[in-house]
Amino acid sequence: MKIKGRAVLLGDNINTDFIISGRHKFSITDMKELSRHIMEDIDPDFPKKIKKGESVIVAGENFGMGSSREQAPLVIKESGIVAVVAKSFARIFYRNGFNIGLPLIQANTSKIKEHDELEIDFDRSRLEDRTQKLKINLQPLPVIMQKLLDHGGIVNYLKKHRGKFPL
Repeated sequence: MKIKGRAVLLGDNINTDFIISGRHKFSITDMKELSRHIMEDIDPDFPKKIKKGESVIVAGENFGMGSSREQAPLVIKESGIVAVVAKSFARIFYRNGFNIGLPLIQANTSKIKEHDELEIDFDRSRLEDRTQKLKINLQPLPVIMQKLLDHGGIVNYLKKHRGKFPL
């Protein structure tokens, strides 16, 4: 599996309230509408930077810290972001992301720049920054995480396998 996209940079400690502001989490229930407010407390123009189906969030340490709401990864996916690459992820966010089929990749992101063209190759556990001609090793994904991504999340996986986890 390969994913291609352009880097949209964020920093360290991006929490779930930055991803989707707490002031919207109960007042807007439609994910499409909610996704129009992604990261607005950090950068009001962030939604304009996203090219649906082409953008990859590139962040630092501890991405997704904060609450256990599924809204944060759902909003990222709904906004058209194809993957998140970070140095590290908060544990609950990490699991929620895979549960909905959002690719979350751990890698050293320090050299990646805004708008760099990226290709993520899961089979080789490698990220290639085509703009800078860099090859960055990824933390390999466990088999079950790969399967969840292949199926678009845990619900689709369980539907296909009738509620069982055949590995």
